[in-house]
Amino acid sequence: MKLDILTFASHPDDAELGCSGTIIAHIAAGKKVGIIDLTRGELGTRGTPETRANEAEAASKVMGLSVRENLGFADGFFVNDKAHQLKIVEKIRQYRPELVIMNAIHDRHPDHGKGSEVVSQACFLAGLKMIETTGPGGEKQEAWRPKVVYHYIQDRYIKPDVIVDITPYWDQKLESIRAFKTQFYNPDDASENTYISSPEFMEFLEARAKEYGHAIGVTYGEGFTVERHIGVKSLFDLI
Repeated sequence: MKLDILTFASHPDDAELGCSGTIIAHIAAGKKVGIIDLTRGELGTRGTPETRANEAEAASKVMGLSVRENLGFADGFFVNDKAHQLKIVEKIRQYRPELVIMNAIHDRHPDHGKGSEVVSQACFLAGLKMIETTGPGGEKQEAWRPKVVYHYIQDRYIKPDVIVDITPYWDQKLESIRAFKTQFYNPDDASENTYISSPEFMEFLEARAKEYGHAIGVTYGEGFTVERHIGVKSLFDLI
C-alpha cells in the first residue's frame, strides 16, 4: 500500500498529541495516512505495553488510519545508528509516502529529539539506491525519498514554520488522545499521577492549539517546523 503521509512517533500517543488534527484533516480530504510508532512506551509510569497497543488501535480507528505499526525499539534507550535507521528506511520504501511527519526536533522527553533525528536521517538514506533493503515479503526494495518532511511540535514551545487549521477536527483529535485511557486524565483512574495525566495538561493542550490557531485567524491549529524552505509557484498558493 502506498501512503500519502507517513507519520513517525517515538511513543504511542506522540502523534495523537502532536498532529492528529492534521492527520484527520488530510484523511477527510481523501489522503491515505499511516503511523509508525518506534517504541511500545514500555517505560511509561501508567499502563503497560499491551494496554498501550490496544489504545493505539482504538486511536487509529478514531483517526481513520490506513496503517499503524510498531517497530519495537527500546523505549528510552534506542539510538540513532545504522541498525535503527535501516528499519525505518525499510518502512519508508515499503509505503513510499510523499510526505513524512516526525517528532519535534527537541523536547522535554529525550526520545522525541532522538526519534526526530533518526527518522530525518532515514528519510535521506531511503533515497540512496546503493543501500539495499528487503520488504516484508523478502523482495528487494526500490529507493524512495519523501518530497518533504515536517516535525510536529510537542511539549516545549517551538516557533512553527507552518500552522494547519484543525478547527473542524478538534473534537476528533481529543477523542483520539482520550483513547489512551491509561495515559491521560481520567477521574475514575486511581493510578499514580503523572505530568500528562493531570487535568491541567489537557488544558495546556487546548491553550497551545488556540495559540497556534489565533496566529492564523482560526480557533485551533497545529504547528510544524520544516527542514528546508517551502517553495511555491505563486503567492496565491499560500492564500
